[in-house]
Amino acid sequence: MPDSTATDRNVPYAIRAYSPDQLIEALRKMYLIRRFEEGAEDSYTRGLIHGTMHLSIGQEASAVGACMSLTDDDKITSTHRGHGHCVAKGADLGKMFAEFFGKETGYCRGRGGSMHIADVEKGNLGANGIVAGGIPIAVGAALSAKRLGTGAVTVCFFGDGANNEGAFHEALNMASIWKLPVVFVCENNRYGMSTSTERSTAVKSIADRAAAYSMPGERVDGNDFSAVTEAVDAAVARARNGDGPSLIENVTYRWRGHSKSDRNRYRTKEEIAEWQERDPIARMAAMLKEHGITDDAAVASIEKDVEQAVEAAIAFAKDSPAPRIEDATRDVYSPKVAA
Repeated sequence: MPDSTATDRNVPYAIRAYSPDQLIEALRKMYLIRRFEEGAEDSYTRGLIHGTMHLSIGQEASAVGACMSLTDDDKITSTHRGHGHCVAKGADLGKMFAEFFGKETGYCRGRGGSMHIADVEKGNLGANGIVAGGIPIAVGAALSAKRLGTGAVTVCFFGDGANNEGAFHEALNMASIWKLPVVFVCENNRYGMSTSTERSTAVKSIADRAAAYSMPGERVDGNDFSAVTEAVDAAVARARNGDGPSLIENVTYRWRGHSKSDRNRYRTKEEIAEWQERDPIARMAAMLKEHGITDDAAVASIEKDVEQAVEAAIAFAKDSPAPRIEDATRDVYSPKVAA
């Protein structure tokens, strides 16, 4: 767990809990997520990426903040909108882009694409194209950690649309009964595809559903890095201490449409502009500047470094070999075993 030595409670939690180097790295990861997804969007427009993708531009504080107290031994499960979670957990950008491009050097050998990136060495058990599909997997990982006594915690990311799926309710119930070390993090960006939470969800706050499963539930500003980190850190500590699961609801917003095929006609330009004013990266940078951790020149240097890193990752993906046709079933079916 992070150390906290400052006593001034008016100072944001993140400033008190983490070192300047850790906070600057967190800001860098937020910039990486934003630029990575802009690079992916541009590559898609240029015809380098096929299929579809779901961008999380505008949600960077939720991904990075929720992973701050995790180690490589801790696990995460992700969603179809999971690029930010991958980067927050330390994924290699080149391998991510190679996966997007369908190349052999991708995380899943180019066979999974945008929605199925996994990095087990870093504790990322994978994104999932099924709404709520990662929630039971997270509970299984937490059960394994508890039975083996590893001390690992699993953070389970899911969207607001998943909270109405049966898997959500079954998984939270089981996790609570067995006091499993799992933290359920709902990224409520207010829309499941084109349907708003006001039209689809009976409760005003998804965090309120925690009460039905006898676990703590907390709703926070998902665009406030410090608020996200404070809530998730406490839940991770609780899980690690053997006190069971928690539900955190990060209220945030995706600037882009649901996917690349979304014509985005269900939201007003005014609504999108209002949320863009709450840009989590700008707010994070402002907080660090206010507390003397960074300045404009250092932030500009981070942006330049991130731009170069993304360009190098795209170049790596472009230059990587495509899978061979004769290997189409490799890693899909088990090899034949001699009788």
